[in-house]
Amino acid sequence: MSLFITSLNSGSNGNCYYIGNDREAILVDAGLTCRETEKRMRRLDLSMEKVKAIFISHEHGDHIKGLAVLADKFSLPVYITAATLRGCESLKRQYVESFTAYEPIQLGSLTITAFPKFHDAADPHSFIIRCNSVTVGVFTDIGKSCEHLIRHFKQCDAVFLEANYDEEMLEKGRYPYFLKNRIRGGYGHLSNKQALELFIQHRPQNLTHLLLSHLSKDNNDPVIAKGMFDQHAGNTHVIVASRYEETPVYCISKNEPVIKAMLQPVQLQIF
Repeated sequence: MSLFITSLNSGSNGNCYYIGNDREAILVDAGLTCRETEKRMRRLDLSMEKVKAIFISHEHGDHIKGLAVLADKFSLPVYITAATLRGCESLKRQYVESFTAYEPIQLGSLTITAFPKFHDAADPHSFIIRCNSVTVGVFTDIGKSCEHLIRHFKQCDAVFLEANYDEEMLEKGRYPYFLKNRIRGGYGHLSNKQALELFIQHRPQNLTHLLLSHLSKDNNDPVIAKGMFDQHAGNTHVIVASRYEETPVYCISKNEPVIKAMLQPVQLQIF
């Protein structure tokens, strides 16, 4: 069975990722307003009726902005850790479900497993989503690579992978020194170079799609980031997940020799 994936938005202005099959789906994070989430899904011909749950990686505003309204409107369970929940005061407790790292959660034919990551949040986690033999990873807001990340990256057929900043742009940019250090200090974000090292050293043979995610508006350039990865892409389709609009929906399946997007790719935009 195939998995269908899209980034509804990716960046410090909001993060939300859709992963599902023909019958059920989940959202990872809910950093768009409920109205904007619905609008973008309609443009992609995706239905909220298929969404069975929301999984929250951490409590920062660009990951939970639309959470309370979205969960309430569609009566969706929200999988979230106790420490992360303390940063989500507006979420009604009736929708709260807990998860524990490395303990799989079954929703229909989807299996979702969380694992911890380095980020300056209360209890941050990344996720892998499996359906039969297909595996998709959502790996963003990561301060540095670690054995947890490497082990799960090697299992994936498609990945949302953070490439937040260009090191030279960050160093020469307008951000104050303390913020630069927060971003690159091991509990902030992955640089293009760090993400590329992970890709080159640990890419699985079956990785068909790599969606570069959470690019900084001020400290990165999608042309630079994509160019770095395209040099080493091989058979992997490299896409920049926009901070302004949804990506196409991509069909990830081991049963198809060539993976095709359901919709025509959008034009690459300057962030």
